[in-house]
Amino acid sequence: MFKSDIDLERPFTPLSIAVLAVSDTRTLETDTGGALLKSLLEEDGHRCAERAIVRDDVQAIRARVQGWVADPEIDAILTTGGTGFSGRDVTPEAIEPLFDKRMDGFSVLFHQYSATTVGTSSLQSRATAGLIGTTFVFCLPGSRGACRDGWEGILRYQLDSRHKPCNFVELMPRLAER
Repeated sequence: MFKSDIDLERPFTPLSIAVLAVSDTRTLETDTGGALLKSLLEEDGHRCAERAIVRDDVQAIRARVQGWVADPEIDAILTTGGTGFSGRDVTPEAIEPLFDKRMDGFSVLFHQYSATTVGTSSLQSRATAGLIGTTFVFCLPGSRGACRDGWEGILRYQLDSRHKPCNFVELMPRLAER
């Protein structure tokens, strides 16, 4: 659907990416969305720095994300779950106030791509993304399909240093500029 161009002449820079599942009911063993994201990012040459689960609680979500943001070894964070409309879905409420810079285009692209796989049901997601300090944070829905859409349709390319005309990896050295 989207034009993506990988320049194989450029060097690949593996990133260290943390994966957080937000759920009141899942465990690491039953968290299929987080497991899929870990598998996909590792297949593409990145390293899963850590994988965890927290309950649908604003303070618990923030605490885990802020801990990873404080770790200079973690380049990006992927969350899965808690982006819907039920009363317990609070991932955007937990994460968006922490953003130093919002990435509005991520939600737009996610919904465009997701609509090709789930149609108008894409409306039921409040996927969001932004920058906290020097760490990119992407919040995806909890389903395996949504995790696959987010990774394969968008993140695989924007987190690949060989993607052109531009990608997030080439920005990383400049994120702390003031």
